[in-house]
Amino acid sequence: MIKTKQLISFVYLFSTLFTNFSVAQPKLTKNASEIKLDLQKLNVLGSVLFIAAHPDDENTAVLAYYSKGKLLQTSYLSLTRGDGGQNLIGTEQSEELGLIRTQELLSARRIDGAEQFFTRAVDFGYSKSAEETFQIWNKEKLLSDVVWVIRKVRPDIIITRFPSTGEGGHGQHTASALLAEKAFYLAGNETEFPEQLQHLKDWQPRRLFWNAWLPQDQQKDYKKLGYIRLNIGEFNKLLGKSYTEISANSRTMHKSQGFGSSAIRGDYFNYFKLIYGDSVVNDLFEGIDLSWNRIRNSEKIQSLITLANNKFNYEDPSQILPILTELYSEISKIDDDYWREIKLTEVSEIIRSCSGLWFEAVSTENFLTPGSSVKINLGIVNRSESDMILEKIRLQFMAEDIILNQKLLNNQLVSSSATIKIPESIQYSNPFWLGDKRSDSLYSITDQKLIGKADRDPAIVAEFVVIINGKYFTFKTPVNFKFTDQVDGEIYRPIEIIPAVTLRFAERVIVFSDLNPKKLNFTLTSYKDSTSGKVKIILPSGWKCEPELQDFSIDTKGETLRLSCMVYPPTNNSSGEINAALLMSETSTARDVMHIDYKHIPFLTLIPVSKIACLKLDTKKIINKIGYIMGSGDEIPQILSQLGYEVTSLSDEMIANEKLDEFDAIISGVRAYNTRNILSSLNSKLLEYVNNGGTYIVQYNINRGLVVNQIGPYRFNISRDRVTEENSSVNFEDPSHLLLNSPNKISQEDFNNWIQERGLYFADSWAENYETPLSCNDKNEENKSGGLLYTRFGKGVFIYTGYSWFRQLPAAVPGAIRFFVNLISAGKVND
Repeated sequence: MIKTKQLISFVYLFSTLFTNFSVAQPKLTKNASEIKLDLQKLNVLGSVLFIAAHPDDENTAVLAYYSKGKLLQTSYLSLTRGDGGQNLIGTEQSEELGLIRTQELLSARRIDGAEQFFTRAVDFGYSKSAEETFQIWNKEKLLSDVVWVIRKVRPDIIITRFPSTGEGGHGQHTASALLAEKAFYLAGNETEFPEQLQHLKDWQPRRLFWNAWLPQDQQKDYKKLGYIRLNIGEFNKLLGKSYTEISANSRTMHKSQGFGSSAIRGDYFNYFKLIYGDSVVNDLFEGIDLSWNRIRNSEKIQSLITLANNKFNYEDPSQILPILTELYSEISKIDDDYWREIKLTEVSEIIRSCSGLWFEAVSTENFLTPGSSVKINLGIVNRSESDMILEKIRLQFMAEDIILNQKLLNNQLVSSSATIKIPESIQYSNPFWLGDKRSDSLYSITDQKLIGKADRDPAIVAEFVVIINGKYFTFKTPVNFKFTDQVDGEIYRPIEIIPAVTLRFAERVIVFSDLNPKKLNFTLTSYKDSTSGKVKIILPSGWKCEPELQDFSIDTKGETLRLSCMVYPPTNNSSGEINAALLMSETSTARDVMHIDYKHIPFLTLIPVSKIACLKLDTKKIINKIGYIMGSGDEIPQILSQLGYEVTSLSDEMIANEKLDEFDAIISGVRAYNTRNILSSLNSKLLEYVNNGGTYIVQYNINRGLVVNQIGPYRFNISRDRVTEENSSVNFEDPSHLLLNSPNKISQEDFNNWIQERGLYFADSWAENYETPLSCNDKNEENKSGGLLYTRFGKGVFIYTGYSWFRQLPAAVPGAIRFFVNLISAGKVND
């Protein structure tokens, strides 16, 4: 869905040798203290890799401590992109949520200074053991991915967030530790995954630790228990922050998970348990040489780094540019390609900051189509007295360079422009892991070099070739679109390569409860002038639409055309997917352009295949008006509207000031009692509505951060109990219960084809006033009947349910929809 919040920009910047762009505004010139820290880092040659399962699993204080304190190459490998989690800030789920959480991780890394990596694993939701996890994940392929990342970042030590013995709770947590432990030795064995050695060298880390959580009563005896203790709460005087303060800012980027954090100030100890490798006493890196002594014939490099640090002038950093350019030349001669690449990138970045060098490449258009032409405006400014010449500018897809040979005078902007033609064969700007094909367990990534990569590359890149003190440097930057927002000022966005014509269905799901046809609305948008052709609606077997084929013609770029057809469902219950094809110069599958826009992450664009789920099912409708109290965000109201219910979204003011008895049922969305503070004072009004004859359904909340002490008319306690196996058996504890019989007769078939889980945050205790008609359980666990609590209160009905309706209904799971209709109808049927 299109979000309409404020815009955030996307810009990448890197030196010639740096192959991973970073997502940010145009990289700002660092201040003198930050430059000094970077100069100190030039003397450090060491690497640490932190491994866990999800976005938000990482210990950001440890990452900040090693990245900004010990100045090591610091990386976090998250096995997944967090696709299976919950979303506290919107309605996005699955791949869309994974994209948000990917960018939250990258935003966090820009704060704590670490680099981000991923495997191909899909987060399929909560699991209770590593064994269950590996029944879904392909263990061998993920092991290959972990080995690849180890060989890529060459860590001296690896740290896991979780133990391999299961105390981490989530099965994916345990799996991450097991994979790390297995990969520890495999990475250094050239006979394991030998195909990787076409691109990388084998690498044996020195040690592997578990970042342990040690109970307070054991902390004084940590040495006797075999732990190493580090104070990661130290204060960095150059940055003016402690590593725990940096950590809090980094962790707060996980906003979709509600992980806003307050800083810890003062000493803060973390404990580490050696799992593999030679023993240590006081420090994880004991006995590991982190200096240039690791590199042969590096004496001159060391002396130049020392000289640059000694000569650094906080008031005029550019004074050390001659030293830095000589240092760059010396580093380029070393044999170790890993450290050569890293240190050349670091020196290049220091040179850019010391000189105040700024540059940009800006497209006159935001969206480009294959075969189109666009003007690119280019600018560069040297903000120092250093001797610089802009020799030329290269633009991707342009045959000839822009030759300038122009001196870059202090603070004088040099501008140029060029027009380029986008190749017809260029790929659309989709995240590379979101291809059309994927399994339930792994994203399909066939290019080995993309394994581990955090984000897609920019569509078009510009290169500025600058001569500094007689030496050549190439600075690369993506081509972006720029505009000025009245509130946020200068905004950069990435340019996007999109289809010439896109198609968007008005809804995600179309549901039929009878044989009456429904209008299917869709919109065509043209991103170039003078487009025409035909659009064909493609339906599942047994479904029909009129007309199936329609002509279209759009004259002007940016213009939209609204079309529709009538869809006729089959006689029998049926579910499937409606797609479309565009017949233009050639036939292609129709695609949509989707935007996700939140202030804490860059503006995101996806180009998915245009589709809408379709469902024909027999369900009876005996109520009409429904009030919906939205919580953190879900799409249940749209599904209820599709079923013919009149759904009203209830604002705080409406709950407070309007009569509620006009509604046949009121539903509170997921985590409403965690996110809607008004419910602390108005819950009594909702219970009065029940007492007077209304039906009130409360979907899952978490026990931490409830705005009321008691949600329902009688006591119940929300726990962390959940049933994660979506195909687990469901027991009818009371087959005669009205929720299982009216208005729809519920059978075991109604629990087929559920997705991800049965439910979460079930109640684990409740007053005897509640009835529990259902129970379910994961394998080898006791039945859990707290997922559905029903009670009469006065003349009405109150229900608490932890079953995952927020996933099942938008996924058009037939049985879940039928059952949910029974819940909302509960107050209008007879016992």
